[in-house]
Amino acid sequence: MSEGSRGSSLAFGQVVIGPPGSGKTTYCHAMRDFLGRLGRSVAVVNLDPANEALPCPCALDIAELVTLPDVMDSLGLGPNGGLIYCMEYLEANADWLRDRLQGLRGHYVLFDCPGQVELYTHHESLKNVFGQLAKWNFRLAAVHLVDSHYCTDPGKFISVLCTSLSTMLHVELPHVNVLSKMDLIEQYGKLAFNLDYYTEVLDLSYLVDHLASDPFFRNFRRLNEKLVEVIEDYSLVSFVPLNVQDKQTMRQVMQAVDKANGYSFGDQEHRSLEALMSAAVGADFHFSSTLAVQEKYVQSQDKAVEEEVMDL
Repeated sequence: MSEGSRGSSLAFGQVVIGPPGSGKTTYCHAMRDFLGRLGRSVAVVNLDPANEALPCPCALDIAELVTLPDVMDSLGLGPNGGLIYCMEYLEANADWLRDRLQGLRGHYVLFDCPGQVELYTHHESLKNVFGQLAKWNFRLAAVHLVDSHYCTDPGKFISVLCTSLSTMLHVELPHVNVLSKMDLIEQYGKLAFNLDYYTEVLDLSYLVDHLASDPFFRNFRRLNEKLVEVIEDYSLVSFVPLNVQDKQTMRQVMQAVDKANGYSFGDQEHRSLEALMSAAVGADFHFSSTLAVQEKYVQSQDKAVEEEVMDL
C-alpha cells in the first residue's frame, strides 16, 4: 500500500468528524455492528488522541503513536494546542499510519476523528492525512455528525449550517451531514418547524424571521440574512437524521455514505440488508407498499364513518 500503488485494490471507508459530544465514537461502533451483520469486514481506527475510554477495542489506535495527555505534559500545551500538535505529528509520521493500515486490507474502515472544529474548518494537517489516504487508494466519505438539539435553537442552527458548509469546503471529501441523537431531540424543546425543514435546509428566510422575534437577535437581522444567503447560494448543506438504535435510520445513513464514496454492495449484502430490515419492522420494508396500505385503511375507515352517519 505504498504511496504510488495505484494498481492496488481499492479500500472504502468513512472519516467520522464533528464537534465534541456529537456521538462520533458511538456512531463508529454502532455502524461497525450494523455493517458486520450485513457481511462486511469492518475495522474501526481511532485517530482521536484524546479518546482514552474507548467502549470497544479498535483495530488501530493513534495512542500507539501519540496521546494528548503526553503532549500536554511534555510541551506544556492546553487541550486545543495539544490536539493540533498531535494531528501535525500524525501528518509528519504518515508512514506509521500507512504501515499499520496494511494489515486492514480487505476491510471497510471507519476512522474515528477528534472533535476539535478547527481541525476541519481551517487547519491543514488532518485534511492532508485524508489526502494521503486517498493516495493509498482509500475511497472515503466524510460523515459529519451534528447534535440534533441545535435544531431547537434557530441561532445555533444557523451556526451549525455555517460550520457544516465551511467543513465541506475545507475537507474536500464527499460529504454526508448527519443529525445525531434524534431520539433525544424532544428533550430539548419544541421545534419551530417540521423536521424536514431542518434536514433539507429549506427556505431559511423563515428562520431569520423567527430569530427576529428575539430582542437580542433583532439587532443582528442583517447579519443573519447575509449568513443565510451564503448557505443558500452554495446549496450544499442538507442532513440525514440518525438514531443509532433505529435500524431504518442506520440504513439511510449507510446508503447515503455508500453513494458518496462509491461503494457498491453485492447481492449477498443486499439479501442480508432485506433480512435485517425485515427483523426490524416485522416484514419486508417497502415504503410505497406501506403507504398504499395506510391510504387504503384510512379510506375504509372514512367509508365506515360515512355509512354510520347515513344509518343515523
